[in-house]
Amino acid sequence: MRVLALLLFLGLTLPATAEASRIREICDVSGVRENQLIGYGLVVGLANTGDTAAARFTLQAVAAMLRRLGATIDPALVQTRNAAAVMVIANLPAGARPGTRIDVTVSSLGNARSLAGGILLQTPLLGADGSVYAAAQGSLVVGAFGASGASGSSTTLNHLTTGRVPTGAIVERTVPGSDLPTDGPIVLTLRDPSFITARRVATAIEGLLGAGMARPIDAGSIEVTVPVTYEGNRVGLLADVQALEVELEAPARIVLDERTGTVVIGAGVRLRPAAVAHGGLVVEIRESTEIAAVAPLIGDAATATAPESEVGVTDLGGALHTLAEASTLEDVVAALNALGATPRDLVAILQALHTAGAIEGELELE
Repeated sequence: MRVLALLLFLGLTLPATAEASRIREICDVSGVRENQLIGYGLVVGLANTGDTAAARFTLQAVAAMLRRLGATIDPALVQTRNAAAVMVIANLPAGARPGTRIDVTVSSLGNARSLAGGILLQTPLLGADGSVYAAAQGSLVVGAFGASGASGSSTTLNHLTTGRVPTGAIVERTVPGSDLPTDGPIVLTLRDPSFITARRVATAIEGLLGAGMARPIDAGSIEVTVPVTYEGNRVGLLADVQALEVELEAPARIVLDERTGTVVIGAGVRLRPAAVAHGGLVVEIRESTEIAAVAPLIGDAATATAPESEVGVTDLGGALHTLAEASTLEDVVAALNALGATPRDLVAILQALHTAGAIEGELELE
């Protein structure tokens, strides 16, 4: 049985459904953001767990790497199993300068069994414009375990073909246009657009800078006018603004993942009165083999086997349960637990309740 995860997003000591967050956690500065990097590289030093000869792009990459280092070799002659072709990804933080170190994630591209113990060779990391912004190299950290026997039996824990190189990439250049604007207003963008949150953020900033110094442009952005006292010190302005706290509306959202049986209920979810009956079928199949004697035409008696199958179906039914109105997350959890449903059943029940209009909240299926 999969585990039912009910995560409580609301602290028990907070009133109603509001919670305070710093502007730093809910807003980004327009034009100042992370950028994604990607690269293709080689991991070497594997204990015969790398790509096989079927991954021909690995053989070509090894031959090309040796050629750059002065050794010319035909890719058809490469027989190593100690190398693997990998994809390397990283996020280039806003404001990163040449020399800054960032983490990279390495994933196998071919048919390697494991990357444990491998070393990533120098790999250029490219941005969306095709330019190189960082170079990655270093020893892999693989948070997994694997073991196999001579007979072919094996066991693994987590993924052996994905690893990380902590601080393994060095930034070589900055992203053009990623610096803080030096003139004009500063625009803050909400990570979760909301008209209510945008107005509250503007009100909080006006409390610091004065009336009329901030205005919400739409549900996702707030324009901040730079006061004369902060002219030439925009970093200090943003530091003071990002430290402000804003009361947020708790998200009225339910996330359902039927594959893992996980249910996540936000603190803003409300339950209206409803009646629920949920049943199912249990199908049980028994296989057996009957051995019978067969009279031969000539010679000794022989035996024959005949498979037999027995199928039984049980209707579990299900009584009609009444769900009372629940106005807090604790009441919602208690009402759903009273049904005694399994996690998979609960996924179906919540979808039906949402369709019937008995749940106040957004339903998101993973």
